[in-house]
Amino acid sequence: VRQCKCILSHLHMICSDETMTTYILLVRGVTPSGRNKLSMARFREALEKAGFAHVRTYIQSGNALVDTELPAYTVEESVRELIRDQIGPDLVVLARTRAQLEEALEANPFTEGYDISRVFFVFFAKTPPAEKVRELLSLDLSLEKLAFGENNAYMYIPGTYGRGALSGNFLEKKLGVSATMRNFNTMNRLIKMSREVQAGPEKH
Repeated sequence: VRQCKCILSHLHMICSDETMTTYILLVRGVTPSGRNKLSMARFREALEKAGFAHVRTYIQSGNALVDTELPAYTVEESVRELIRDQIGPDLVVLARTRAQLEEALEANPFTEGYDISRVFFVFFAKTPPAEKVRELLSLDLSLEKLAFGENNAYMYIPGTYGRGALSGNFLEKKLGVSATMRNFNTMNRLIKMSREVQAGPEKH
């Protein structure tokens, strides 16, 4: 069985492909320029040097896929530290499995009669307080709509993003929880890429 190195802090562990999980990394707050700019080439190189296997990145908004034996919370912490120490920005990182993204897509309440391109999938770093969720659900959002799933949310924004009430920053402020969002096309692409390990790395 082919072996790879997995690194946690300064400890090296040996793990086999058979025991590894593919995680989809969703980095919060990446911007095209400025202090939160994250070069995908440098990010990919840093992940590979840290011992993650089958590293792939997708577009410039902070998406990557890695294989590792480490648990999700350790991946999130170690990748955040890696970005901060080797690239610069201090960015929250969420690690999700393909199954978790698929479940989020399947549970989307805004399907029939809704423009899927205007649905935004939000993932939280931790479970939002139930009381604050109820407060948000009681708001009059006009044509915009909001729903919550298991540690994630769905925003339907028919108009220009950022001009109405709903946005990722709005949810973070109201809930007191870090969050990152992706659109339908990105979700589908990341799920597809997670099935393409055997075809080799796909670089964007």
